[in-house]
Amino acid sequence: MRFELGVYSFGVAGRDSNGDEVSTAQAVRNVLAQIHVAEQVGLDFFGVGEHHHEQVPVSSPVSLLAAAATTTSSITLSTAVSVLSTDDPIRLYQQAATAAILGGDRVELIVGRGSSTESFALFGYDLDDYDRLYADKLGLLLAVSERELVTWQSAFRPPLEDALVVPRPDEPLKIWVGSGGSPGSSIRAGSAGLPISYGILSGTPARWGEVGQLYRRSAQDNGVDPARLEISVASHGFIGKNGLATKQRFHRHEIASFALAGRTLPSRWEAVEANYSPGGMVFAGEPEEIAERIIDLHRHLGHRRQFLQMDIGGMPQADVLTSIELLGTEVAPLVRAELAGEK
Repeated sequence: MRFELGVYSFGVAGRDSNGDEVSTAQAVRNVLAQIHVAEQVGLDFFGVGEHHHEQVPVSSPVSLLAAAATTTSSITLSTAVSVLSTDDPIRLYQQAATAAILGGDRVELIVGRGSSTESFALFGYDLDDYDRLYADKLGLLLAVSERELVTWQSAFRPPLEDALVVPRPDEPLKIWVGSGGSPGSSIRAGSAGLPISYGILSGTPARWGEVGQLYRRSAQDNGVDPARLEISVASHGFIGKNGLATKQRFHRHEIASFALAGRTLPSRWEAVEANYSPGGMVFAGEPEEIAERIIDLHRHLGHRRQFLQMDIGGMPQADVLTSIELLGTEVAPLVRAELAGEK
């Protein structure tokens, strides 16, 4: 099982840092172009996230995956994440299954509660049900994935009795739990033997290694073989030839991205430098350094896939495509050579 590298995106609209205006329609097309370049340079994975905001406008990731499935041939395609709490699990399964059929079983789902809550009001859900909705809908999604005829009782929908859910892909649809690292999510996924995808923006490799240990212990305590488990990591990152300039430029784009979400990132470089350096969790810099840092995180966490969000805060599309090329042509060979044969 070789270590996999890739990219993810929510799409980025608005005025980029070159001063060019990017429409919501162009933002969607830009993500499709990124997927094509990622495959061309030999990357393994591309994830498409869900938001409902004019500046991060990819609100229907599975639709985009279906388009990509018919225009690519080898890259694994996934949501990253689908906001399951405000989606219909049956409809989500049907759409992803259709995309998987079109793409030769290369489509996966990463499902989570989401890092933002705009979809609750949009789709008429009560934010007070945040946790209960997710737990219930995850259960239904897994039931649908397991069998064609589904029986389900829930406080959030009318009951189902041997309801037929089609189409069915040739291979089972792979479903990951998406998590920001909360202990509850690690315990839930480990206990159920589900693969987990951590969204990581800060911390240290050692700290995330402890999170991974909790996930594996939870599996073992519930009779699940930890060797069956899989971990993937979604993180911010950007590859360039000038290490310090690349880091500081990406930091400026991170400031803009955090502001969009109503959060504040320190503007002083000295206040954030450690998170952009070995031992930190933003993977921006020169190819050799990024390869070494991914390998180091793997030594602590034992993850099998890492994918980077590059197009944040108005990063121009041309620069995103260059960064994707460097990830595929310069970072990936170094990582794969070091981790060959490891899980």
